[in-house]
Amino acid sequence: MWLLAELTYKCPLQCPYCSNPLDFASHGEELSTAQWVEVFRQARELGAAQLGFSGGEPLVRRDLELLIAEARRLGYYTNLITSGIGLNAARIAAFREAGLDHIQISFQASDEEVNNMLAGSEKAFRQKLAMAREVKAQGYPMVLNFVTHRHNIDRIDRIIELCVELEADYVELATCQYYGWAYENRDALLPTREQLERAERITNEYRARLAAAGNPIRLIFVTPDYYEERPKKCMNGWGEIFLTVTPDGTALPCHSARMLPIEFPNVKQQSIASIWNDSFGFNHFRGDDWMQEPCRSCDEKPKDLGGCRCQAYMMTGDMHATDPVCSKSAHHERILVAREQAEIAYAAEQQSGQLGCGGKLLARNERNSRGYSRDSSQTSPASVHVIARG
Repeated sequence: MWLLAELTYKCPLQCPYCSNPLDFASHGEELSTAQWVEVFRQARELGAAQLGFSGGEPLVRRDLELLIAEARRLGYYTNLITSGIGLNAARIAAFREAGLDHIQISFQASDEEVNNMLAGSEKAFRQKLAMAREVKAQGYPMVLNFVTHRHNIDRIDRIIELCVELEADYVELATCQYYGWAYENRDALLPTREQLERAERITNEYRARLAAAGNPIRLIFVTPDYYEERPKKCMNGWGEIFLTVTPDGTALPCHSARMLPIEFPNVKQQSIASIWNDSFGFNHFRGDDWMQEPCRSCDEKPKDLGGCRCQAYMMTGDMHATDPVCSKSAHHERILVAREQAEIAYAAEQQSGQLGCGGKLLARNERNSRGYSRDSSQTSPASVHVIARG
């Protein structure tokens, strides 16, 4: 039902919580325009209805307008997921002419200094503000995304106020999920339970206040897995409704699955129908035959299907293990330790007066990516850490 086209891993920003693979710089040549159009055609024939243009930064692709037009011709509902860097009024108008339905702009923070520090760009915040306003002016719904973490979640009120100022229609307040670069930076990003509960309370207060004032803005608050006792159902079921195609044509059941020790199929060698119906990668975690205990005999397994396979692999080294988020997991202690470490780090930052500085963060960029290989993707290159100052 949902096709995510990761058009490129190129991006002008360096967000330390990017979900792109750590070794993205070593991946192959990007699909051509014609190859992408063929992917769209085949997926549409199978029934895909929604098409997301993502990256990296999809605006880097000079053929984006053409791809949007082809998607509209095929009957997709299309959305562009962008940082806004590289966007301008003329290009927004061109996207509208081509048939784009929806634009989502992401922010790093509610104030310029922290936003630009996290993005790795001195111009990012002003550009995002200008483009958010331009998107609204050209008749699109205003859809904003803020990734929250230990160093901006205490400013959730200011984030919401900025969204109100921008006349946003939908706002995703997405507490960082720890995959890819975010997992590498987890110790510097994970908020405390107290921070999370305060942010959710403030969000609910704003919801009530804005509703009473007749403001239709919708605030969507997403909690991190690390403060749950049961995991989420991975992509609403592995290989059930969602398919990602990466820049080099690798097809994945979720955008993080490339980290798993599975040889996933490629659209250059196989049809979308064959990938979806017959490939090992898409069939391996369908159903529950793959499950180990305690999942195999758990009466709750239909609710979460054992949780996230990537999270299980990152934290246990076994992609078949129960997601450690689950309190029934033999590895749940690792989640508890991460929570405890967040408390210790937060207290130390408060004591030093450096809360909000970002701590020691590994920037997502090509240079740092080249420090990784597929066989050592969980080992940080020691020489490439940057001190991010807010």
